[in-house]
Amino acid sequence: MEVSILIDDEFEQKVDPVFLKRVAELVLDDARQKDNIEIELVVTGDDQIRQLNSEYRDIDTTTDVLSFAMANEPPLAKGEPPAFTWPDDGVEHLGEVVISFPQAARQAEEHGCSITREIATLIIHGVLHLLGYDHEEEKEAFDMEQKEELLLKRAEEFK
Repeated sequence: MEVSILIDDEFEQKVDPVFLKRVAELVLDDARQKDNIEIELVVTGDDQIRQLNSEYRDIDTTTDVLSFAMANEPPLAKGEPPAFTWPDDGVEHLGEVVISFPQAARQAEEHGCSITREIATLIIHGVLHLLGYDHEEEKEAFDMEQKEELLLKRAEEFK
C-alpha cells in the first residue's frame, strides 16, 4: 500500500504528513484493500482547489476536498483525450484526494474542532469516495456518514 503525500510549501509546517498517511491507511485497511494500491493526498490552497473544482466539476468556487478516482486512468477535463495510460505495473492507482488547508481551517473554526480533526475528516471523506462511497441518495449519505464517524473515532487515537 502506497500513500504519497504532497503538501504545498506554505502549509508544510502546519500539517503532519505522518498523521495524514496514517489516516488514509486506516480507511484503506478498514476497507480491506489489497497491498498493491496507491493513492495520493495533496494539501493545497484555495486558489488551486478552486481551479480544480472549476475545471473538473464546473463549480467556480473553493471547496474543502476533492477526490479524483483514477480507476487506472488519469482524471480528464471534459472532452479531453487521455494524455497517457497507466503502466501495467500491477499497482491499482486508486486516485487522489486534494484538500484545501485554508478551507479546512475555516471549517475547523466553524465546527469548534482542531484543524487536525477537520483534516482527518476530509481525508476519510475523500478516500471513501475513492472506494466508491457516495452521498447523492439519502441511504448512501447515511451509510457514508456512519462509516466516517466510526473511522474518525479510530483516527483520533493517533494523536
